[in-house]
Amino acid sequence: MRIYTWTLRFFLCLSILGAASANAEPTTLFLAHLNPNSATNNPTGAMATTFEIALETLTDGRINVETFPEGQLGGERQVVDLVRRGVIQSAIISVAGITKRYPLISVLSDPFRFRNLQDVYNVYDGPFGRYLRDDIEKKTGLSVLAFGDTGGLFVLTNSKRPIHSPEDLANLRIRTMALEEHKHIIRSLGGAPVALAWRELYASLQNGILDGQMNPPSVVRAGKLHQVQKYMTVTNHLYTPYLWIANAQFLAALSPETQKAIATAARAGVLASRRLAQSSNALESLAASMEIYQPTAAEGRAFQKASRPAMNQFVHENLGAEGVRLLEMFRAGRGASKKSQR
Repeated sequence: MRIYTWTLRFFLCLSILGAASANAEPTTLFLAHLNPNSATNNPTGAMATTFEIALETLTDGRINVETFPEGQLGGERQVVDLVRRGVIQSAIISVAGITKRYPLISVLSDPFRFRNLQDVYNVYDGPFGRYLRDDIEKKTGLSVLAFGDTGGLFVLTNSKRPIHSPEDLANLRIRTMALEEHKHIIRSLGGAPVALAWRELYASLQNGILDGQMNPPSVVRAGKLHQVQKYMTVTNHLYTPYLWIANAQFLAALSPETQKAIATAARAGVLASRRLAQSSNALESLAASMEIYQPTAAEGRAFQKASRPAMNQFVHENLGAEGVRLLEMFRAGRGASKKSQR
């Protein structure tokens, strides 16, 4: 339900007053995300709705979740700031939302890192994911409850021609998120990257201002991009998780029992986002309106060979030795060794 501005201000004031009370745990947890609050058509909606039900059940109604979907509290960087200041307690954001405060997040855009979604989940649920959560909290003061699924692995689409090799991308104008590392990937493959807001993408593709874009197939379908794109290449070249962040001081003030309930409910939300990604028949449904190509193993290696050096260079030049080390850990799927922690 849409919440009017005065209602939003009222809830935010209650949050500040609740955070100031040291005598009892808060009874309301405010959660923000940028998409519609639907459990069936987008990952953050699935995460938020599942979390709300799970947390209220696990705490016997002691913790009520108040959700602000569809960017009601502003853009992602604004929302991150609200969580840091404790105005709201939690938010589900893209990697772009935390890049300014944690630039090392860019290593997660290492192209062609994953073979499939199970490989993705093993890395984010394993030693690397635990190390990354700890490092983000250490450097930003934000706790990371979990890493959610954004809809699967990325593919390339365009309106001009089939893409079977990096050479086929020559001079195509490809939309990316406003992330320099994503632009580097497209440039390394011969394309011309154009950073553009999601809300402007459909019209830009329809009008021919852009030739193509990259996103998971489920996002292509949800955004109806198949109506303005003819070709898809299932490159599976990228995976960018949602970060489920929370105010660290808020969590620390809760009882161990409530902290465990929040962690369990967040995990349930993440699993809901993963089920949505895994159960999606987006490729099959898109085949009726798009020409879909699955690269051979040799073609996949050619894409990786063209893009990996660009990522290495980006990390070395922009993130220094610490970024290089984190990239190595990411590729190995491990946490920090005892030697690197000294």
